[in-house]
Amino acid sequence: MRVEIFLDTASVKEIREILPWGIISGVTTNQKIFLAEKGVNFRDRVFEVLSLVDGPLSLELTKTTGSDDDLIEEAREYSSWNPKKVVIKVPMFGDGRGLRIVNRLKRENIKTNMTCMMSTNQVLLAAKVGATYASIFFNRVKDSGVDPVRVIQESKRIIKESDFATRIIVGSIRNPEDVNEAALAGAHIVTIPYKILVQMPFHQKTE
Repeated sequence: MRVEIFLDTASVKEIREILPWGIISGVTTNQKIFLAEKGVNFRDRVFEVLSLVDGPLSLELTKTTGSDDDLIEEAREYSSWNPKKVVIKVPMFGDGRGLRIVNRLKRENIKTNMTCMMSTNQVLLAAKVGATYASIFFNRVKDSGVDPVRVIQESKRIIKESDFATRIIVGSIRNPEDVNEAALAGAHIVTIPYKILVQMPFHQKTE
């Protein structure tokens, strides 16, 4: 099993620092992460990141209170910036709306990352509809009283045995131990915030 590491950031500084390590193969972002960059132009920053990272970049939809067509149009715009690298983050809305959006984007060959996954059932639906990635939120699952390791393991088994193409991204990482657990549970990808990733090479006894 090959485990990939993505960097969960919108900071060019953080990307430039970590890239020479040779360990990251993609980047995930969300609107909260972009807001932390304090007023950067969204489109300009996306193009900066695309120029640095030779791998997928997940961008989150913002028009979540609009119609399906509003979300599809926003997704088309982002994807047009780099159809090969840009992946559209679509939330798993409780009314099935996210599945409709992913289904439509799949038919247009737009890559998707179905996000905010809390259960195996949600991952099954995302895989069935053809999401490129399904993002399980490790610690938010734990906060809800459910074992995230079990959710990852069950999801991985379903994907493997049903021969789905969807890849599991595990996010909501709060400490280095979460990375260990997610990787051992079978995550295809763990997306890690900079502040956690920089802790991982260090061990007191190694020093």
